[in-house]
Amino acid sequence: MGAAGAGGGGDHGHGGARVRQGSNGPSAERRPGPLLAVLVLAGGGYSLVQSLVVPALPTLQLRLHTSQTGAAWVFTAFLLAAAVATPLAGRLGDMYGRRRILLWTLAALSAGILVAALTSSLAVMIAARALQGLGGAIFPVAFGIIRDELDAEDVARGTAWMSAVLGAGGVLGIVLAGPILEHLSYHWLFWIPLAVTVGSAAAAFLVVPDRRAERSGGVSYVSAALLGGWLICLLLGVSEGPAWGWSSGRVAGLFAGAVVLVLAWIGAEHRARTPLVDLAMLRGRGVWTTNVVAVLVGWGMYSGFVLVPEHAEAPVSAGGFGASVAAAGLYLVPWTFAVALASAASGRLSALFGSRMPLIIGCAISTAGFVWLLDQHQHPWQVIVASSALGAGTGFAFASMVNLVIESVGSEQTGVATGVNILMRTVGGAVGTQVAATVLAATLAGDGTTTHRGFAIAFAIGAVMLALATLAALAAPRDSRAPQRRLRPIPAQCADQHS
Repeated sequence: MGAAGAGGGGDHGHGGARVRQGSNGPSAERRPGPLLAVLVLAGGGYSLVQSLVVPALPTLQLRLHTSQTGAAWVFTAFLLAAAVATPLAGRLGDMYGRRRILLWTLAALSAGILVAALTSSLAVMIAARALQGLGGAIFPVAFGIIRDELDAEDVARGTAWMSAVLGAGGVLGIVLAGPILEHLSYHWLFWIPLAVTVGSAAAAFLVVPDRRAERSGGVSYVSAALLGGWLICLLLGVSEGPAWGWSSGRVAGLFAGAVVLVLAWIGAEHRARTPLVDLAMLRGRGVWTTNVVAVLVGWGMYSGFVLVPEHAEAPVSAGGFGASVAAAGLYLVPWTFAVALASAASGRLSALFGSRMPLIIGCAISTAGFVWLLDQHQHPWQVIVASSALGAGTGFAFASMVNLVIESVGSEQTGVATGVNILMRTVGGAVGTQVAATVLAATLAGDGTTTHRGFAIAFAIGAVMLALATLAALAAPRDSRAPQRRLRPIPAQCADQHS
């Protein structure tokens, strides 16, 4: 049994259906409601603090007495830290216990939010945002906890709700930022999520079971350093490309460094006794196809987060509505509700039929949303329809991607596998938003305002990326594991015989 035996029980059946013997008894006997509520609350706090800052960057530039580039680092520092922390924390949770890593992550996130709420210094704010980025570890660790503690038929729905928080929470932050900045100071961008995060940390301490780790061995720090190195080079090049110039020596050097470091990382993982990321796992059909979809969906969806409110703020001459920041955020409200509804439906479909079906549905609906925007964006109701479609696509796709990964790997690989999938989504989102921003900047009118042509090109790129995501979703295994609803926990005596 190896690593599974170290956790106190085997991995029986498919998709995580099992009874684990540990200090808290069989997981099948636990009620999922309180546990899911705590995990959703924790993920919600992270998602809010991630996106609340995005519409506030001009305000932060003014209040922190810095340049546009300095203000951009408030977001870039968060992005870089989250990208490195997400796969690493998934591995640490698999090794040292997910409850422990979750609590440390919430503590780091809370500390970073508190410092950001108190400071008026750019340097301190950037450091605090990097600390907040460590909160990205919440999601892979939470997915592992859900797989450990819930019955098989509840796993798909549980991961769907966590994925809904990742999508809807990010949109909700953009919606709330405008009213907060209009009526309160920028410090409240942090005080509000701090209350959520501290509350979730206290609840997690009381509710989340303390399971023994499922994997033994140490962490390859060489692999971790190389992973962090190529991610930082890649994302820094993407983030600074519009400001420095895509053809500049600095950007080219960062991309070249990313290529060299990723090759070195692959070599280090092959040589490591206990690799940080199992490369053989990444080659599994259910994993690699889902990671390709994650990059493409992240590209399309996150560019949509930016394009929908920017279009609403654009002048009427550019086809926009001349809305304020607060009013523009309201166009994302339908997106938020659609994410929640579609995520719930996605979890049910995954439990009944496997996760490939809702993944295809989500990518197709999102493609339709961008295609609609290509021609139908002259009136507010048309943008609201598109926002609803993109939100529904987000809900179906985000939830089913995680479930498809969970169905395709062993329980001891859940944290790192879902962490890599979220990382791929982040990379795609970083590239997509910067490409959209570059397109809009390159097509400005003579007076410096955005143009109808710029939005049309950006919408078309989003549609193409999501159409490719639909094709990649069709390549995912039809049913890499038995559908969750067919699975039942193995009786304790059988588990003992297999251990």
